Amino acid sequence: MTATADRLDLRLSVEDKNRLRRAAELKGMAVAAFVREAALHEAETTIARPPKARRGSLAARLRGRATARMSTDEIMRLTRGA
Repeated sequence: MTATADRLDLRLSVEDKNRLRRAAELKGMAVAAFVREAALHEAETTIARPPKARRGSLAARLRGRATARMSTDEIMRLTRGA
């Protein structure tokens, strides 16, 4: 494996973290390696077969309207009113 280029942090509930820890133990892997492997597998699957955007989906409603500078409240108003 190559040197780590970047770091990804995420928040998990205690229950979710315990599920990941248990699954990693069952596979004989470190939690980070287990999560990385599972996430990369899911990414490859999604890239190979992108989900079709449903009319009225959140992505469709926000496309061209939401920006990185918007607050969570503004984005929530967009999703409710679209």
